[in-house]
Amino acid sequence: MCGIVGVVSPAPVNQLIYDALLLLQHRGQDAAGIVTLQGRKVYMHKAKGMVRDVFRTRNMRALPGNAGLGQVRYPTAGNAYSEEEAQPFYVNAPFGITLAHNGNLTNAQALKAELFSADHRHINTESDTEVLVNVFAHELERTTRGLPLTPQDVFSAVGNVHRRIRGSYAVVALIAGHGLLAFRDPYGIRPLCLGRSADGTVMVASESVTLEGTGHQFERDIAPGEAVFVDLQGNIHTRQCADRTQLSPCIFEFVYLARPDSVLDGISVYQARLNLGETLAKRVISTVPPNEIDVVIPIPESSRPSAMQLAQLLGLPYREGFVKNRYVGRTFIMPGQAVRKKSVRQKLNVISSEFKGRNVLLVDDSIVRGTTSREIVQMARDAGARKVYMASAAPPVRFPNVYGIDMPTASELVAHGRTVEEVRQIIGADALIYQDVDGMKNAIGKLNACLNGFDASCFDGVYVTGDINPEDIARINEARIGQEDPLEENTTRLAIPNPQEV
Repeated sequence: MCGIVGVVSPAPVNQLIYDALLLLQHRGQDAAGIVTLQGRKVYMHKAKGMVRDVFRTRNMRALPGNAGLGQVRYPTAGNAYSEEEAQPFYVNAPFGITLAHNGNLTNAQALKAELFSADHRHINTESDTEVLVNVFAHELERTTRGLPLTPQDVFSAVGNVHRRIRGSYAVVALIAGHGLLAFRDPYGIRPLCLGRSADGTVMVASESVTLEGTGHQFERDIAPGEAVFVDLQGNIHTRQCADRTQLSPCIFEFVYLARPDSVLDGISVYQARLNLGETLAKRVISTVPPNEIDVVIPIPESSRPSAMQLAQLLGLPYREGFVKNRYVGRTFIMPGQAVRKKSVRQKLNVISSEFKGRNVLLVDDSIVRGTTSREIVQMARDAGARKVYMASAAPPVRFPNVYGIDMPTASELVAHGRTVEEVRQIIGADALIYQDVDGMKNAIGKLNACLNGFDASCFDGVYVTGDINPEDIARINEARIGQEDPLEENTTRLAIPNPQEV
């Protein structure tokens, strides 16, 4: 899960891309990068860290041009600590191509070998983005064969890319002297949308909030398998480039990843979370009688819409019982359990009066490793709660994710191979209520009848691309980000702030 943006404008784009990346900061804060294009010359600055830290005034001045792209990185492949693997990536032939992507290629290792042996291209990092840009560059070179570039050539190259690569990918690329390209995998797993402003600026971005927050009118989502090419005059060319497509977006975007004020593939993220709260309420009733619950308390921030809807339907008081330190990031992706446990206490503080002497129902958006949930349940008890019930707006996370979310190995997932009762004992709650998989899919899916379903693989183990087996998962895990940086103890691999805070 990364955030990407691409722009073609009548005016300089450096500040606009910077502002767009701030609106995408929740999608990654390991590294950030911006590339601009002035004529045929490419200008780039990228580094580890958050947007506000990576770009200073001197960096912005060195990014001239009226077309560009940017990315905030959340690493799920390669080395999280290598500055070389910050995106975008650049290759000089053909034309000069700069590319950034959101997602995860599941056949990156095979492609890497193929690029070396058959395409005679060298990959210098462990990043699957470097693989992707080289595959695209090779296909574009084959398509043009030294002739002038046309949009049709670009679309033919994208079609060949679709045939070669597997996994999830939403891509933005600059072709020097020609324009901006955006395309999406044939399943539409990762989001990408298109918009314009009154002055003729064209923007593509991971989430609609990026368009709206920068003064652009949302036009539509880019379809699965579709490519959009924007020339340097702002003219938009589009084509469906995949042989077969289906719209099956990642359901975890709606549960947790995306900002609540975004609309992805025609679905309001906020409304999706309200619907999850509604279906979760029915599950709560079957487990804990509402008269045994004194108060509903969300675990900030993503669970708030679900918790509010649940409380309203059950006729229970809704209270804020936790205050969040906005400068400590999300904890489920931290590298060490000791670090993760310490961070929960730094991240949340209780309002004791909301817990003392009460039976409380805590609502979270999901339970991944269980470390955070266990600590939060204990914090509620320490604050004087009589009983602590835990409800998850998402089903048990039982399977690894291979499409760009850091849920790498089954052994790290608290629900893998365990019953709900066993998970309840681990986190120490008096009752544990999970959403069910079908209820989750129905609650969100009814918001857009055009969907072909979801990738819900971390919940149901069904990988939408249909080409993933246990051996693939093991191989992908080997290529994922490594252990903690030995030079930086007790730091997060990535600490994503909640969407409401950026």
